[in-house]
Amino acid sequence: MSGIVHIIGVGPGDPELLTVKAARILQQCVKVFTPVARVKDESLALIIARSYISENANIEELHFPMVTDNQKLDSSWKESARRVKNATESGVEVAFLTIGDPLLYSTSIYLIRALRGLDPDIDIRIVPGIPAFVAAAALTSFSLGEAKQPIHIIPAEDDLIDIRNAIEKGGTVVVMKVGGRLQAILDLLELTNTIKHAVFVSHAGMADQRIETDLTLLRNEDQKTGYLSTILIDAGKGISR
Repeated sequence: MSGIVHIIGVGPGDPELLTVKAARILQQCVKVFTPVARVKDESLALIIARSYISENANIEELHFPMVTDNQKLDSSWKESARRVKNATESGVEVAFLTIGDPLLYSTSIYLIRALRGLDPDIDIRIVPGIPAFVAAAALTSFSLGEAKQPIHIIPAEDDLIDIRNAIEKGGTVVVMKVGGRLQAILDLLELTNTIKHAVFVSHAGMADQRIETDLTLLRNEDQKTGYLSTILIDAGKGISR
């Protein structure tokens, strides 16, 4: 008899932004899996959700290496899926934690795929979480969508062409996974006359949260500034189309 795997989005960082459903499920799970990129890292998802986890639950880390080698990544996901599936064999409920929402640029997408590869009938239940860009909008009173204006959600890439194209289409542009590309994105915002119509939020809801409504203040900062950050752009006030 197999149990249930709950994939739980814990939101952007503020523990109070977990849903009531997520909190209830975490109280009933006997095992909670949490992702870490390196062996000595502390899981951010676990830090956010810890107060909701049952005292009787066993917490187990799943290591997902930060590499681009598809073979190594595939092997890692399969091994993690095997461990999660094995934990459900006695019919119990287990949880996997993920920052933000489980189906929005999340590590859980690959875990779900690997679990269904092992067992197409496995009982997986997904609990949505608040994405970082929604929290960033609330923190800055930034309207994400008005009337029929589009919203473009773009993960930053090295050439930034997708961000440029989205800005040219107007509406709201949400830039995720900023990371070390922050300065290049600022260059693009200057070029498209949108830097004065953008906001920056990093570590939303965490102790080291940072909010900037004047993005010129981010000039010449190091790469770490872009980690766990989101930029919201009102593209309708930028370049002429």
